[in-house]
Amino acid sequence: MKTESETTASRPAPTAASLIHAAQVLSAALADVQFSPPVSHVYNPLDYAWSVHRAYLERYGAGRKRIVFLGMNPGPFGMAQTGVPFGEIAAVRDWLGLSGPVGQPPHSNPKRPVEGFACPRSEASGKRLWGLFQTRFGQPENFFAEHFVANYCPLVFFDQGRNLTPDKLPAKERAPLEAACDRHLRALVDALQPEWLIGVGVWAEQRARAALAGRSVSFGRILHPSPASPLANRGWADAATRQLYELGVWA
Repeated sequence: MKTESETTASRPAPTAASLIHAAQVLSAALADVQFSPPVSHVYNPLDYAWSVHRAYLERYGAGRKRIVFLGMNPGPFGMAQTGVPFGEIAAVRDWLGLSGPVGQPPHSNPKRPVEGFACPRSEASGKRLWGLFQTRFGQPENFFAEHFVANYCPLVFFDQGRNLTPDKLPAKERAPLEAACDRHLRALVDALQPEWLIGVGVWAEQRARAALAGRSVSFGRILHPSPASPLANRGWADAATRQLYELGVWA
């Protein structure tokens, strides 16, 4: 039988517990949302990779955060494989120190299989994002003392082998998706009480401004680290750091 101190130690911190509950509510809300062609497959890492995502929230979601970085949605070789936002496998395993079993989505895309931490592909966006934070802060505990990283939408969309982003979905299908994601973002911000919400890319900042209108939080954005962006391929870490200095987020 566990002692009271052991039981307390095994419980997530209140803010982390709030994030866990909010993620579960979001996942349940999106379970019945339907998407039509060209969407061929939809992955929900909050379902099949829940154990790793929960571990991320428990370990790094404790306490108030001054800055929240918000991405758009998972990449096929990042969070789709690990359950962690921008979850490039080496960064998650070797820097964040997270690993674990990853299951399968109900309808797997043979052109984009979920291989978990055995996936041989690296997600460039996640490698760049977490690489910047590792270079600047050294240990993950130093970064997460004031920062947190989340995605606006937890779902991965495919048009067969092609990755689709939420902004490319028809408006009538985006509406229930955005309603659920807006509620989740408000719950996340209510739990973490950040001073800054930084969109990783234009679309994430726009969704944050819409969802959090009236909240006492400042908004900004950094260049998205995707290799599809020519600007990101010309020294993304320096460009993002300069943007954060100019905003006054980093000093």
